[in-house]
Amino acid sequence: MSVDSVEDIKKHIKVYIMVFVALMVLTVVTVGVAYLPLTVPIAITLALIIASIKGSLVASYFMHLAAEKSAIYWTLLVTAAFFLVLMFVPLLTTLDTISR
Repeated sequence: MSVDSVEDIKKHIKVYIMVFVALMVLTVVTVGVAYLPLTVPIAITLALIIASIKGSLVASYFMHLAAEKSAIYWTLLVTAAFFLVLMFVPLLTTLDTISR
């Protein structure tokens, strides 16, 4: 069992507080964007961008994924490969020339 020093713990607490403040600011930005007179596609795009930033902050720091670089890269690579396969399946079915 490792014992962290007081300075180490204070550094972690400082990071957590900064991430919490960033999440609160982004929440206020989300509410502010909701009151802007935007078209639906632009509003949805902005909402998804803000939500993606907030989700990545939560996953990176509160779920301790910031230190898991190689696992994240492999997961993204596999996800991208499956995405490409699933995007080309309908194309390949329309190009199928074998008649029954």
